[in-house]
Amino acid sequence: MKKSVLTRYRVMAYVTGVLLVLLCLCMIGKYVLDLDGAADATRAVSIAHGWLYVLYLVFAFDLGSKARWPVRKQLWVLLAGTVPTAAFFVERNVSRELEAKVAEEAPAVAKA
Repeated sequence: MKKSVLTRYRVMAYVTGVLLVLLCLCMIGKYVLDLDGAADATRAVSIAHGWLYVLYLVFAFDLGSKARWPVRKQLWVLLAGTVPTAAFFVERNVSRELEAKVAEEAPAVAKA
C-alpha cells in the first residue's frame, strides 16, 4: 500500500471532521441562539460537508480495501465522518496502525 493512499484519507478525515464540527456550531447558532446569517452559514457548510463526505467515503473505502480490513472495521471508518469529532479519533487510530505497515512495505518496494 502506498503512503499516498493513507495521506489522502487523513486529509479528508480532517476536512470532514472540521466541517462537521463547524456545521454543528452553525446549527446551534441558527436554532438555539437565533443569530443573523446563521441560516446561510448552515446551508453553505452543510453543502460543503455533504460533497466532501462523499470524497471521504471514496478515499476511506480505497484505504480499507487496500489494507484488507474486515467489513465491520470498514463500516466504522466510513461512518466516522457522520459523528462530530469521531473522524479525528478514528483517523489517529488508523494512522498509527497503517503507518507501520506502510514503513514495512517501503523497503520491500525499494529493493524490487
